[in-house]
Amino acid sequence: MPIQVGQILEGKVSGITSFGAFIQLPDGKTGLVHISEVAGEYVKDINDHLKGNQIVKVKVLSIDSNGRISLSIKKAMEKKPASRSGSPAEIEWNRGNSSNMSFEDRLAKFLRDSDEKMHDLKKNFESKRGSGGYRKSF
Repeated sequence: MPIQVGQILEGKVSGITSFGAFIQLPDGKTGLVHISEVAGEYVKDINDHLKGNQIVKVKVLSIDSNGRISLSIKKAMEKKPASRSGSPAEIEWNRGNSSNMSFEDRLAKFLRDSDEKMHDLKKNFESKRGSGGYRKSF
């Protein structure tokens, strides 16, 4: 079966360069994973992520008119979005020990928890900024 764009395949790392890795595909063809398509984060040194002869899953991004195959490891690992059905997701409203609480009590608890989280976030943010105040210098 010929390789098609969008297909996810397994291949073997056959060569590593400073700009990417060459992947030997099942049908004997070779494709290139550019360094920007190796991982979801910035990759400074591709050798930190890939080794020779390593088996990897890749997604076919494109095949140009000369037959060069562009591949992506990070897109092969992406989760597909959940398909939307006509009904909303099930929510367990009575989870935990709040099953005997009234709506008003649950709302009050939610607001308390939210305020605590906001307070912690602000405190953490201000500690990273130093004094907590913003000073303009001209």
